[in-house]
Amino acid sequence: MIFLPHIFLLTGWIQDLVFEILYKLYGSRCYSFVWNVKASFIALLFFLYFAALCFFHIMPYKEKQRMPRSASHPYVKQRMPGSASHPYVREKIPPRLKIMKGGRIILRLCFFGMTAQLFFYLLRLPDYFLRYVNSSGLPQLITDGILTFFFFYFLILNGSIRILCTCRSLGIWKRLLFACWLFIPVVHLLPLKYLSKRAKIEYDAECCRFENRRQRDGAMLCATRYPIILLHGIGFRDLQYFNYWGRIPKELVRNGATVYYGHQEAWGTIENNAYIIRETIKEVLKETNCDKVNIIAHSKGGLDARYLISGLHMEDHVASLTTMSTPHRGSELLNLLNKLPDGIYHLVSSMFDLTYRRMGDQHPDCYHASKQLSYEFCQEFNEKYPDSPKVYYQSYASIVKHTLGDNLLSVPNLLMFLAGAPKNDGLVTTQSAKWGNFKKTFISTGKRGISHGDMIDLKREDYKGFDVIEAYVEIVSELKTMGF
Repeated sequence: MIFLPHIFLLTGWIQDLVFEILYKLYGSRCYSFVWNVKASFIALLFFLYFAALCFFHIMPYKEKQRMPRSASHPYVKQRMPGSASHPYVREKIPPRLKIMKGGRIILRLCFFGMTAQLFFYLLRLPDYFLRYVNSSGLPQLITDGILTFFFFYFLILNGSIRILCTCRSLGIWKRLLFACWLFIPVVHLLPLKYLSKRAKIEYDAECCRFENRRQRDGAMLCATRYPIILLHGIGFRDLQYFNYWGRIPKELVRNGATVYYGHQEAWGTIENNAYIIRETIKEVLKETNCDKVNIIAHSKGGLDARYLISGLHMEDHVASLTTMSTPHRGSELLNLLNKLPDGIYHLVSSMFDLTYRRMGDQHPDCYHASKQLSYEFCQEFNEKYPDSPKVYYQSYASIVKHTLGDNLLSVPNLLMFLAGAPKNDGLVTTQSAKWGNFKKTFISTGKRGISHGDMIDLKREDYKGFDVIEAYVEIVSELKTMGF
């Protein structure tokens, strides 16, 4: 089905060649007849093309997909014992991926087709111009160019709409922006490279993820001895219709994990949030008949968990604590914000408190909660609440490679860079994120890097050289191997 555009382009060029032969034989008298045939044929091709699209998109689809076998591939994990060894595995690929891949191939086809057509016109332009002027055929030449333009325009529109409707990593605002661009001729060419790139990255990641699931089907890699509690960072809540952790919890559950959420407040202080988490853990222990839980905490959630363990003496009910990008030694960004006049800081904090109280926070305290991320507070906090020997502590960090790596955190990243902290994820430095058994600093192979939000799949995007979902599957599977 995807080769239909190739056939149409080849047919158009064959028509041009036939016209050249007829012109040599019969002169300009053949032009009107050939042009009318060509225009009618292109119209027929358009009708057949879009009719075929509508038909084939509702048909069952299986694709012989070549899955990467190397463990060095940016997404796929190494094959498990007993898995299929043949590189070609015939599996049913979701229709969404089929349509997205088709859109990318159409865009690539249009690029090469337009380049070839442009060279074709440039090479024959002097001959065409003289011939058509002498035969009063210049309007037909212009009409032929217009037909060619709209042919490519509708093909590009088709490929772009495919990607916009199926690529989940684009987000709502990008879809709306690109949708507006697509209906402006010439301008619609600007986002094509980005759309094609996003489609390729997501398609490769989804296929490798699909293969990983097929290989470990029933393996229950994440079936830990104790249930998992996920703790969010500052400024967020555990909402019903927007999961702070993106696609991660679903994949953990798919692999056998039992997952719960902390339900602490967005702008609650460390102490207040720890009390909420303690009540959550008690309910989880009662429901699962376990005596301990594993905690995975992001950002400030790691400090909430450490106070829970050492300050509220819950060490007997916590088996392990995994912190992701937690500012254990404070954030340089807060050191900069602390230089603001205290009156302005109080005013802005009160506005946050008012907003989040309407969203469900019972005791929002933006002023003190944010101040608890400063270097001075964290230094005192670390001395006052040391780690418990009964709990296993491990930590992870990430790095954004340049200021424009994550547009949401570009300004904080730049401020931290100017403050003398170049190796950071937009909010937390690598050195500050290290705590207990430091395992790894996540970084992509591309130019972007991995930001503070990428560590929890905030944007639901896939990046070259880093699969956040597989990273969490690996973390939890290691906890299971360690007996937690």
